[in-house]
Amino acid sequence: MSVMSPAPEEHENELDRLDAQLDLLAELQGQRNAIDAQIVGVLGELARDDLWGYTGARSLESCVEWKTGSTRSHARALVAVASRAAEFPRCMAGLAEGSLSLDQVAVIAQRAAAGTDDHYAELAQAATVKQLRKAITLAPKPADDDPPEPPGPFDEPERSVTKISDDEFDYWRIKLPHVESAAFEAGLQSHLDALVAQWKRDRETSAGVSESAPPFPTVADAFVRLVEQGWDADAVARPHGQRTTVVLHLDVESKVGSLHLGPALSEAERRYLSCDSTVEVWFERDGQPIGCGRETRQIPRRLRRALEFRHPTCGVPGCGATAGLHAHHIEHWEDGGPTELWNLVLVCPFHHRLHHRGLITIRGPGEAITVTDVGGRVLDGSSVARPPTEAPPDVAPYAGPTGERADWQWYEPIVPGVWDPPNPN
Repeated sequence: MSVMSPAPEEHENELDRLDAQLDLLAELQGQRNAIDAQIVGVLGELARDDLWGYTGARSLESCVEWKTGSTRSHARALVAVASRAAEFPRCMAGLAEGSLSLDQVAVIAQRAAAGTDDHYAELAQAATVKQLRKAITLAPKPADDDPPEPPGPFDEPERSVTKISDDEFDYWRIKLPHVESAAFEAGLQSHLDALVAQWKRDRETSAGVSESAPPFPTVADAFVRLVEQGWDADAVARPHGQRTTVVLHLDVESKVGSLHLGPALSEAERRYLSCDSTVEVWFERDGQPIGCGRETRQIPRRLRRALEFRHPTCGVPGCGATAGLHAHHIEHWEDGGPTELWNLVLVCPFHHRLHHRGLITIRGPGEAITVTDVGGRVLDGSSVARPPTEAPPDVAPYAGPTGERADWQWYEPIVPGVWDPPNPN
């Protein structure tokens, strides 16, 4: 049985359809590039005088991610281009004209050195994003004229804890100065010795060694035991597991508060510290203590679990923080607000401070809170995207990179101030 090949007319119809769709794609992509340039201009205005801060977002990237409904990487690209728009005017002009894409300009803004605008604006007309990234990698790093000063004798050693994850495991990397590392290593060895001793006792009391006997303890077992015992001790000392005891001195007439043997507090700081902590309040008049108020106001562990079930993330719309959340009293505790589920909501430390500074307002009840900004506008978690009301930008279709293979042995990386490409004008 023979297979009939399509007639030439059918090929022509399919190729015509393909050309029409590719032409439409080029036109739409050119308009999209020009719109991205307009968005970058808006972000530049938001960055000026930190206008984005009034939205309650923790950074301009978070604000863009929230308001545009985009990914963090896309928001980071937009912010990078906006922050360096003045350094790359030709690249920005290409974006506004539709001849360069946001991804191309973002690679340049995120990685290229200052003074390379002309070079990369020309290269981007033909190079893909991957080729631009390669070209920037080949460029020599500029010499640092002001190397960092060595740490002084009174400087705090830099410490860090980083974590990466894959489908199966989490990988922790801990960086400690030698003195603290020695203490950590001694504590780890102590727990390892305890596990080994327990393992030996279990083998001595057992009638023989079975196949189900536990394996010999490892350093990882000792580390987990160290964390678990530290957590258990902390939970006994602080059942709410989040904050510490605050000793607060409060003048009954002026309502001025201060820390014990510490500085005076503003009203926002006083309310913030007393929101989720074990607090001991001493009332004073004319600088003399006259009595002690309620000793503690800690969040019971069961109530904390109920809050976490109701609000697994920060209760402020647009914020997805999950770690280190504070239990906030909607009706403030010092105003008589009860420590009950309906009067509590979990918020991240950033938005907790923002609320007590008066930049956002949180109203209850806890299961259906309303958050407003400094202007009284209600914040919600949806993006601001809406159907356009104006015609798309009138720009040329996007031609895109040529797609030809780059021969890097003939490419001469640019060195700002040493070799500059000829000016096409």
